[in-house]
Order: sequence, then C-alpha cells, then structure tokens
Amino acid sequence: MKLIIQLPCLDEEAQLPVTLADLPREMPGFDSVEWLVVDDGSTDRTIEVARAHGVDHIVKLTNNKGLATAFQAGLDASLKLGADVVVNTDADNQYAAADIAKLVAPIVAGDADMVVGDRQVMSIEHFSLVKKRLQRLGSWVVRHASGTTVPDATSGFRAYNREAALGLTVVSKFTYTLESLIQAGKSQVAVDHVPVSTNEQLRESRLFGSMWSYVRRNMLAIFRIYTGYEPLTVFSMLAAVLFVSGLLAWAPFLWSWIVDGDRSGHLQSIILGGVLFMAAVQVFALGVLADVIAANRTVSQMILHRVRRVELAMGVEPTHYLQAPEAQGSGDRAGDGLDDHTVDQPDTGSTGAHAPRQRSQPAS
Repeated sequence: MKLIIQLPCLDEEAQLPVTLADLPREMPGFDSVEWLVVDDGSTDRTIEVARAHGVDHIVKLTNNKGLATAFQAGLDASLKLGADVVVNTDADNQYAAADIAKLVAPIVAGDADMVVGDRQVMSIEHFSLVKKRLQRLGSWVVRHASGTTVPDATSGFRAYNREAALGLTVVSKFTYTLESLIQAGKSQVAVDHVPVSTNEQLRESRLFGSMWSYVRRNMLAIFRIYTGYEPLTVFSMLAAVLFVSGLLAWAPFLWSWIVDGDRSGHLQSIILGGVLFMAAVQVFALGVLADVIAANRTVSQMILHRVRRVELAMGVEPTHYLQAPEAQGSGDRAGDGLDDHTVDQPDTGSTGAHAPRQRSQPAS
C-alpha cells in the first residue's frame, strides 16, 4: 500500500522546511510513503525549497486558485500517482506530523473511509476565546448538516482512502473542509475522527481578513452546500415561514370576521397575506424543482466516479504535474537545475497504482 502526504502551499518558502522535517518516510501498514506539494501560484521559492527537502511530487497551478482548488488538485494527482491513502496537512506546520499514524489507523484497520483530526480547539493557546466558541458553534452546525459526529469541522488534517477520495468533488472555491464533510455525510461515507496535537503558530492565517469575515463566509458556505444536498428541506422551511407570515397578516381580518362578524376593512392585511401565500406556494415549487436537480447531481457524481476509474486504468497523467528530477535523468531529488515540464491534461481525479507516464524532453 502507498501513502501520499499532500501539502497545499502558497508562498510557504519560510515555513515549508520546518513542516517537511517532521513528515514520516515510513508508516506501519504501508509499503511506501511519499510527499506531494501543491503550489497554488506561489511567487516565492516554494518549489525550489520543496525539492531541496526531498519532496517526491509537485503539482504547480498556473496562478492562485484558492485552497479548495489546490486541495482537489492534490487529491486527484495523489490518486493518479497510485495512492491507496491520502493525508492532507497544512504547509504552515499547524498539525503535529507525529499524529499521522493515528490519523490513518482507522483506515488501515478498515473501520473508516475518511478520518478528520480533532484539534481540540478549546486547548489551543493562540486561539482567542471568541474564536474557540465560534469554532465549536460552527462544528455543531456542520455536524447537524452532515449527519456526522466530527467535533472539529474546519480541521484540514485529514486522511482519505481510495474510495472516499474517488467520490469527493469540491465545488466551493473558499472551503473544502466543510463541503467535503457534508458531502461525505450525505454520501454515507464512513467518517471517523481522532484527537491530534497542534504546533506553535508560525504565521497568521491568510484564509480571511477578520474573524467576522471568516464566520460570514463559512455560514454562507454551509447554507449553500447543505441546500445543494437537501434543497426540498430548505425550501419547504422557507415556504412554511412565508405561509405562517401570511396567516399572521390575515389575523386582523379573521379576528374581525369571526369575533365581530365584520368583514369590512383590513384591506392591507388581506393583500399582504395573499402575497405571502402565493410566495409560499412558489418557493415550495422551486424546492421541488431543486430536488429534481439534486437527484441529477447525484447521477453526475456517479458518472464522474466511473470516469475517474477509467482514467486510472488508462494511466492518464495528473494535471499540472512537474516531473520529479530523477524522472528527467537526475538521481538527486533537489534538482540540479534541470528544466521542469508541466503535464497539462484534463483531470477529474483517479486512483490506483499507476504513476504518470513520463514525456521525453524536447530536443535541444
């Protein structure tokens, strides 16, 4: 079995050496452990530093596409490079690499398809009390939205087996942590969690400008993702709110009619109630249509799953993959200054024991 540890990176030249120094090269239950860096349009020496510290594979995105896209690109490349299990960790050394063994243990034992590292946020010293409370609140919302029991929904320290990675499709451009967890819960993926440790903070997070901006974007993301999987539930709740509001708007007229027998007046209440009732019917109808679309989305995901398997069988190369130096005729992982050749083929992700086919260098 092969384990690939992937690290999405954006300008991590300073932090990457510290992170890589702790990553394991051997793991019980695996024949090989390899490292993969996803460069999300870095403008510093992230790639050079990665090679100098023994990274096996590099995926270089042409520009900064966001953490969610980088995560998906790394997952797809890892599967095409033959990974049986993929571990995702942050390049800023937030998570303790020693806990990777704990993270993959439920998968190796066959008890889980996906495992999330629980940072136990209440014990993290550099988190403010407000941030800790908001993290717990957000995780509680995601647990109810996904039907899982994961206590730390925003943790990026995760492990996926081949089947779980094959079925994962991230659409959000902001967060993969929430979407992948809700998607896993709705897809009946066996999700587990284990307590993990965190290291001292090396730099401030670059995912958001302020705490409230982060909360706002996450709440919108949760609502959007959950609506994508349970549209009829969401639209029915909205329709129910409009229906009750319509009854309340009609209350003055109904009171006068039933109690006093007077049906005159309250024209505004009658009009407002009628508008709200019509809106309730329309919103419910939209929910029915959205539910049909959601069913088609499920079919599309099943088709994508099969396409990924076909790509694996055909040996399709990972998108934006930079061939390792040894594949270009060098035995030194650090490079030797040889040119890189980016493989740019359509990619939807795959798994298996196939490494990318190597292309010959152009003639001088």
